[in-house]
Amino acid sequence: MIRLRPMLASEFADYVAYFIPDYAAEISANYDQDTDTALACAKRDVESSFPQGVDTPGQDLLCIVDEGDAALLGYLWCKPDEDGPCVFISDFYILPAHRGKGYAKAALVALENLYAMTGHREIRLRVAADNDVAQNLYRSVGFSPTGINMRKAFGSSPGEA
Repeated sequence: MIRLRPMLASEFADYVAYFIPDYAAEISANYDQDTDTALACAKRDVESSFPQGVDTPGQDLLCIVDEGDAALLGYLWCKPDEDGPCVFISDFYILPAHRGKGYAKAALVALENLYAMTGHREIRLRVAADNDVAQNLYRSVGFSPTGINMRKAFGSSPGEA
């Protein structure tokens, strides 16, 4: 049905073109940042996370593809512990045209199998509190909550006097 393969250098620009606006929207919605500030923050994060693009050590960028025709279905960005048992999913995205077809579940199972072969024994991730669809997906394949992220904004925002 699906397979995971390393992202090619030629695919990195398309990934970043999707990821930066998506991540900026999350920053804006969850951390009270205006759109321009959130976009700048997302760009900085990508630049610091991927100084060598797809060849950046400690960052695994994977493409989710259809086994039959190799069509791109989505992306996974993971950070496996070098010596530990944990893999952290930083980004997981199924392209809109391919949602609701079981690819997300299949990709998570494939990810587990991939990292089991390297000695990892646990996958962790963060999911937004208001993202019920993602939470239900993760629970359906065996993930369980481990905590709650919280924040409290106070004082004036940067740039306000």
